[in-house]
Amino acid sequence: MSKPPVHSIRFGLVKANIWENETRKGTFYKVTLVRLFKDGTAWRESTRFERDDLPLVAKAADLAHSWIYEHGRRAGHE
Repeated sequence: MSKPPVHSIRFGLVKANIWENETRKGTFYKVTLVRLFKDGTAWRESTRFERDDLPLVAKAADLAHSWIYEHGRRAGHE
């Protein structure tokens, strides 16, 4: 099983997941941005966004950047 994201930011159906990667060189973070949608009764994720999703994508990406920056400072990275 894969590890869950260390932090998620959600605005409506747009979500940014922050993933932590431990390496010999230290801790690094990566971000995935997805749009949730319902396919019948199941919830799915897409990496394609509509025009009206883009302001939420930008806001989620900005907050993900701030979260990573703050946690990187605590870990001694800048």
